[in-house]
Amino acid sequence: MTNSIEEIAGSEVIFVIGSNTTEAHPQIARRIIRAVDKGATLIVADPRDTAMAEIADIHLKLNPGTDIPLLNAMMRVILREGLIDDAFIEMRTENFNALRDTLFAQDFDALVELTGISPELIKRAARLYASAQKATICYCLGITQHVCGTANVESIANLAMITGHVEQDYTGVNPLRGQNNVQGACDMGALPGVFPGYQAVSDEKVREKFARAWKTDLPEAPGLTVMDMTHQGVRNGIKAMFIMGENPVLSDPDSSAVEKNLSSLDFLAVADIFLTETAQLADVVFPAASFAEKTGTITNSERRVQLMQRAIEPLGECRADTEIIAALSNLMGYPMNYQEPAEIMEEIALLTPIYGGIYHDRLERSWGIQWPCPNREHPGTPYLHKYSFARGRGRFVPASHIPPKELPDGDYPFMLITGRTYHHYHTGGMTRASEILSREEKEAFVEINPQDAERIRVRNGQLVRLRSRRGEITVRARATKRVPEGILYTTFHFAESPVNRLTNPARDPVAKCPEYKVCAVAVEPADG
Repeated sequence: MTNSIEEIAGSEVIFVIGSNTTEAHPQIARRIIRAVDKGATLIVADPRDTAMAEIADIHLKLNPGTDIPLLNAMMRVILREGLIDDAFIEMRTENFNALRDTLFAQDFDALVELTGISPELIKRAARLYASAQKATICYCLGITQHVCGTANVESIANLAMITGHVEQDYTGVNPLRGQNNVQGACDMGALPGVFPGYQAVSDEKVREKFARAWKTDLPEAPGLTVMDMTHQGVRNGIKAMFIMGENPVLSDPDSSAVEKNLSSLDFLAVADIFLTETAQLADVVFPAASFAEKTGTITNSERRVQLMQRAIEPLGECRADTEIIAALSNLMGYPMNYQEPAEIMEEIALLTPIYGGIYHDRLERSWGIQWPCPNREHPGTPYLHKYSFARGRGRFVPASHIPPKELPDGDYPFMLITGRTYHHYHTGGMTRASEILSREEKEAFVEINPQDAERIRVRNGQLVRLRSRRGEITVRARATKRVPEGILYTTFHFAESPVNRLTNPARDPVAKCPEYKVCAVAVEPADG
């Protein structure tokens, strides 16, 4: 996030796109609702009638996969009506002419037609966002999990920069992270092309710095992406894999291919707090300690590094993640002899400039420090880009519509979109172990518009079969006007109805993120 979570409540206009915030990020939703209660204007772009859309001043009910046409249409309005921030564009950005030329080369009516939204509604949303003094954009996986995910994000950045809605408080571009500490994992180099702090492995000076500290030679080429490992690991020469705190058998697209690949490995080890579907395939399972059983830091969506202290001793044979990694490393010939987690944090501060001033002793005296924090005297950074962007000038990157890789046709006439429910989290490994949460949402469901249900003779509550080009599942139908005709919606929390057997492994060419959010399916009564 460029800005802090608490700043959302002080925004004048909040544009939520690709995020079912109320169910997926309820604490963020609280701030949005608080802002609305104080008079903020809420614009929501979502194909479904979500709870957030119901309280919005404007609901842009776009066709799935048409975020770029919507954003381009809004920017065309802003350009035509002179609502751009000329001073900001001149002083802080580059490549604006390319964006302007691209936008004016696209027909506004054609863009509107792609989205399925009325032109008047798009114009109103554009004017409100551009005219506000403090406007923020919140987005989530509904933006990134497409074959055009990178272009979607770049288009959001274009919209923010063309209006100058960055570099100040209560504004910005704020991606809402999909899982706990995913920000921290990325910060610490859990990406194929970077060391901790997003320092490129291809940078010789960076590589030498880490090689000296770690006393080993380091590769200059990026590693494999997640899907390169989980879908094609054996084909890519991988014989063994160690998976920590992840359940790709349920969470990866085309999950039947994942299960086949993992089962073909010579050796699979898994560390987790529950015996997940992935762990059940493992040769060895390490019982990992939960958050309450270990000391260490997490980094949340707003870049806030927070220290967690062990509340109880690890139960049974459970061990903290760092202890498991260090023990394995020692056995494999590379010594890791950290005496306590604070030593690891000191090494992070030494090697990672954005964490340079973050130490346990400082975190013990605060409720967290937001990076970048380059030294011990620095208070942290509530919002980014105050004086300059990380690359110097912000660069406009024009984009045109990139349709989903798979569209409905005669064999698979529905567009399936996937997401989450309020009562469950990710693949359900934790939440489905809770009797109370499972009582609230017992089984998987698929939302279907009543008109579609009547046409294909599906009753509300009836078991139906969903089929895609990759597999099929059985799930219970929920007839509701929350989804438009031709659109289905379901979740991926339930192992009994593993929706990712259906989803498309097609990937964004830059970020390599798969297109979880949309795929073509057929639906029919399960009893024939």
